[in-house]
Formats: sequence, structure tokens, C-alpha cells
Amino acid sequence: MAMRLGTDCYDFAGSIKSAQPQSVAADAPGEKRIFHTYWRVDLAPFSERQSQMLRSFFATQRLHTSRLILWTNGPGLDENVFVKHYLDRYPDNLEVKVVDMQALAQGTAMADSPLLGNHGVEDTKAWVDGDIVRLLVIWANGGTWVDMDSLLTRDLSPLLDGEWVSQWDCYDKLYRPLNGALMSFHKHSPYLCGAFELMASGPPPRADSTDWGSTLYLRLWRILVRLGGDASVPLNLLPSGPYPPPRGAPIRPFKILPWCFSDGRSCRLDSRLPDPFEKDGGGSGRWWREKADKAVAVAGTKMGKEVHVSGSPLDRALHQVFAVHLHNQWEKSFPKDGWVERLMLDRYTEVLGDGGSKNL
Repeated sequence: MAMRLGTDCYDFAGSIKSAQPQSVAADAPGEKRIFHTYWRVDLAPFSERQSQMLRSFFATQRLHTSRLILWTNGPGLDENVFVKHYLDRYPDNLEVKVVDMQALAQGTAMADSPLLGNHGVEDTKAWVDGDIVRLLVIWANGGTWVDMDSLLTRDLSPLLDGEWVSQWDCYDKLYRPLNGALMSFHKHSPYLCGAFELMASGPPPRADSTDWGSTLYLRLWRILVRLGGDASVPLNLLPSGPYPPPRGAPIRPFKILPWCFSDGRSCRLDSRLPDPFEKDGGGSGRWWREKADKAVAVAGTKMGKEVHVSGSPLDRALHQVFAVHLHNQWEKSFPKDGWVERLMLDRYTEVLGDGGSKNL
């Protein structure tokens, strides 16, 4: 179901409930769930805008069971003022690592590939290297990938037991329907093993392309569908869950999260979230209609304008979805007192109690 109509997709996301938070003492001991993200230090400095993704992680995830690895392609990021602040404050939850593609690729079909050496897959947009990095670090460590240009809105734990990628948008694009901005796989997942097989046997990726991203996910998904139930399929193309599944077991493709779970901007005008970089009031009127319930009735006005507060349709949608993917646009700023600032950034500050990233 594309769920293009009204708020169907948002309501579906909201039907996936998080378990009630437990105290640290009540949680069973064990390894933390790993999250990954990536920043190219040679393309742009890590600034306040990039730090908002880190803030969203610390404000929304269960820190006693979660750990974020910030991967990068060169030294020095751990000394950045924004990164160092969170390293000092959350030493058990944040780690900075430099990517060694050759080391991470060992045991896969991409091991010792010349494409992975000497920055051979780095392009001007960090698309190709970003795509191979996310697959390599999840292969080696397991966990969930979150693109740096995303802002998390709620606890991801209800999604973390499965293996999945995200739907790119609600349009069902023929050749690019899938997105890895938010994705999750187990350590040494046979799904990823199959992806590396396709990468190693195919042509090198084009610069600034999705050849090792969206295009690759679609190719792998179609192969898994086509080979479903075939007991003769090589084990490196069989999905996980147990490892490996018994011979002759059905080959189920990895799951696909609906578009609005992390990409609510990517749909029709009447269903998409408002533009994060425009003043309030644009896009579909559904987000700006406030119902006369108690939560909204106390909103009042601010400087003669309606104020969007807790209980409004947009606020409810943001509590239902899991992230807002901003698709880079690093050169843009969020409007002062706009919905991103009020309903997301200010709430991160309230939860973290540090006065906001501008004080760093």
C-alpha cells in the first residue's frame, strides 16, 4: 500500500507503539544497540546544523541501551567543538571512528577490491562512498543507519528487530523506490552478503549516483523475490533469521518501511509534511488547521500569529513518524520560530537540558 491519501501513512506509523520506558536497573544487561552515521570531513565542516542530528539521537533514543558510532573519512573530527561536547557528555553512547573500507570488507565479495582503496569511491556529494560505508559498517557491526541529514523524532526500538530499508517516497518510482537514509540489518546479514556479491560482479558505480544505494537495493530485492523458495540458491544469497536458514526455506526479501516513517516530505502536496525551510503556513492546509481541543485551545497567539503547539495535527504526525529526512540542503536554515524549531529542536533542548546547540 502506497498510503498516499490523507494521513493514512502517519496513522499507520503511529500504530507501531513503543514499549513503556523502563528504568536502567529494570533493563536486562546486554550489549547496546548500535546506530551508525557518517560525515565527510573534506567536504564541509561539522557545524551546528550537523550537530542537530546528534541532539535528536540523544533526545529520542534509550541511551542505556543505545550507542551511536559517528564514522568519518579522516582524523580530527573528535576534536570538533560540537562533537567533543557530546563525546564528553555521553562517553558511553558516542564514538568517533575513521572508516577503513578494506578492513571492514574482509569476509565479503568486496574484500581487497581496488575500488575501496585510496579514496576510490569518494565523490563530490558523498553519495557513492556513503552508500558503501553504510553497508560495510552494518555488515561488520550490525545495527541501524541514520543519515546525518536526518532528525529523529521518536524511539526507534519498535523497528530494530527486523531487517529493512526505507521507501524513497510515495510515488513508487520505477527504478528508485528504495532509500538507505534509515536502514537496519543484523551483523553479517546474508542480505548484505548478497549486496556485496552484486557490487563485486557488476560495473564500478558512477560518480554522484545511487548505483550502490537505491539501485542496488532494488536489484537485490527483485532477485530475492524471483528466487523465493528455491532450495538451490547459494547460502550467501539466503536471508537471515536463523543463520543460515535451513535449505529449502522460503527466501523472504528484506522489509521496506513506508515512506512517511522517515521521509514525510516526499509525497503529494496534500500528504507531505511542510517544507522545513519555509515559514509556517505553506503546503497542505491540513497541518495548519487547529482543532478546538484543550491542548490547542491554550495556544493563543504570538505577535498576532497563530502558534503551532502540542496537540496540533503536525505535532501529532511528528509523534507518529520516526524521523524527518532533510535531503542535505545544508546551505539552508530553519526559520526562526518555525515548526522545526518549535516542535523538534526546542524539544531536544528541553529533554537534554543543555540550553541548545547555539550555546556550544
